[in-house]
Amino acid sequence: MSETQTNTIEGQPQPKIRDRLFIAIFGKDTERSKRWRLDLYNVLNGTNYTDPDALELNTIENVIYIKMYNDVSFLVDSQMTLYEQQSETNSNMPLRGLFYFAQLYQKHLSKKDLNLHRSSLIKIPNPRFIVFYNGDTKREERYKLRLSDAFEIKDSSGDFEWTSDVININQGTNETLVKKCKPLYDYVRLVGRISDNKKDGMKIGQAVREAVDWSIKENFLEGFVREQKEEIIAMCLTEYDEESAIRGWKQDGIEEGMQRKAVEAARNLLAMNVLTPEQIAQAEGLPLEQVLELQKELAAQNAN
Repeated sequence: MSETQTNTIEGQPQPKIRDRLFIAIFGKDTERSKRWRLDLYNVLNGTNYTDPDALELNTIENVIYIKMYNDVSFLVDSQMTLYEQQSETNSNMPLRGLFYFAQLYQKHLSKKDLNLHRSSLIKIPNPRFIVFYNGDTKREERYKLRLSDAFEIKDSSGDFEWTSDVININQGTNETLVKKCKPLYDYVRLVGRISDNKKDGMKIGQAVREAVDWSIKENFLEGFVREQKEEIIAMCLTEYDEESAIRGWKQDGIEEGMQRKAVEAARNLLAMNVLTPEQIAQAEGLPLEQVLELQKELAAQNAN
C-alpha cells in the first residue's frame, strides 16, 4: 500500500489521497477486477459487452493537487472513459480531467506512433470523465461540472468546453443505476455502513471493522472483502485518517485567516483612537498584550 505523498503548490504542502478501496475493486489486473470493470462500463454506457479483455486499463499516478487518486481509464471502441471517486465536492474536476486526458492522449498517440505535426487530421477516442461522489455534503443525484465556469473572463461564444459528469453514489441516490452493477453496489453499501456507524457514535476503528465484518457475512464482492479483510481495513482507516487531517488543515487555515482579520481590525481601531486597548481586545477577541504591542508599533510608525 502506497504511503500518502505530499506535493507543493505555491509553497504550501498539499495532501494527496488515493481512494485505495475503489481502485482495489475496479483498477486491478485480475480476472475478477476485469469483470467488475466491464460491469461498471456496461451499466454506465447501456452496452452489453461480454469480453472483459476488451477493456484496456491505464492508470494515472501522482497527478494534480490536493486529492490524488490512481484514476482508472478504459478504452473500448472509440471511447476513452476515466472514472474517479471523490469523497468531497470539488469544482475543479473539469480542470483535473483536462490534465488527465492530456496524459492519456499522449500515451495513446505514442502507442499508435502518431505524429501531431503531420498535416492530416488525427482521430482520437471520445473522452468521457465520470466522477463518483459519496461525500457528506448533500448534492443532487447527477450533475455536470464545466471548465468554462473557471474562466476568468466568460467567453459567450462557447468555443472551448471541458466537462466532468458527477454521479452521486451515496446510499439512497441513483439506486437504480447502482444496483445494476453489483460490485459498485457492494462498494457503496460498505462505505455507507462505515458512515452510518460513525453517525451512531462509533470510533472510526470500530466503525470500519464492524462494516467489514458485516460485508463478509453478506459475501460482498464475491468473497473479496473476506480475502482482503486486513488490507481493506487498513485502506479505510488510512483514508479516514487523511480526510480528518485535511479537515484539520482547512480549519487551521480558517482560524489563521480570522486571526489576521482581527489583527487588522485592531490596527484600524487603534488608528481611529476612539476605543481603549482593553475595549479593542474584547471586541476583536485578541489578548490585551497583543493589542498593546500593536499600539506600540503604530506609535513607532507615526513617530517616523
